[in-house]
Amino acid sequence: MKNSGLVVLLGIALLFGLAACQNRPLLTEAIYEDQSLFVRLAVDQTVGGDHSHPASMTTEEMTAVLSGLMVEEPSSLIPSVPFPGNEKEPPRHPAFRMEEIALLAPLLAKGLNTARPEEVVTFYWMTQQPAPIEHVTSGGVFVEGEELHFILSNYRSPTRYPPDPETMRSLDGRSTPLQPLVPQETRLTFNPTTALVPLEQGFFKNPFRSKRQEIVVLFQALAGDTVR
Repeated sequence: MKNSGLVVLLGIALLFGLAACQNRPLLTEAIYEDQSLFVRLAVDQTVGGDHSHPASMTTEEMTAVLSGLMVEEPSSLIPSVPFPGNEKEPPRHPAFRMEEIALLAPLLAKGLNTARPEEVVTFYWMTQQPAPIEHVTSGGVFVEGEELHFILSNYRSPTRYPPDPETMRSLDGRSTPLQPLVPQETRLTFNPTTALVPLEQGFFKNPFRSKRQEIVVLFQALAGDTVR
């Protein structure tokens, strides 16, 4: 009986290990890459395929989407170390600063314009807070019809993190930009809320995985509007 129980446990561990390997994205093409930021196309089973790619996306439309992204951070009794430029940020504030949007928007738009139906556009942005402590903001975008899906997997997450509880291995965030490195406490919202599409929640969720933030936006009507 003891041996049977051991076999069952080993089988469960093997299944989780195989699932983790299958869920690792296949990075297919680099759109932009330097020491702190990369934007790449990837095939990732966790977001499926058959997207509306290549998508006709302009830099103005992507700028409007990024400008409308807001994060709500939980209040804390212990103040966190401030990010450069965010010393006066309220609990609810834009996810990206204007200079960040100016760099990221054309790269994401270019990625969507060249992506194949099975690909998504991923980004991984590393900053220092303060040196040498590194933090990362990462995620991805894909289009389905008139809807743009924006995934924020990490928001200023520390790169020094414990092993993945599912595989007990340390994660390489550069190769898994759609996977949270640590539990995400922020909440992703959008302004205006009229552009939001209700997101269906899957019934089965892996209890070992940290939850990533995702919103769906009707992006084509945003570029000519004032988002904030």
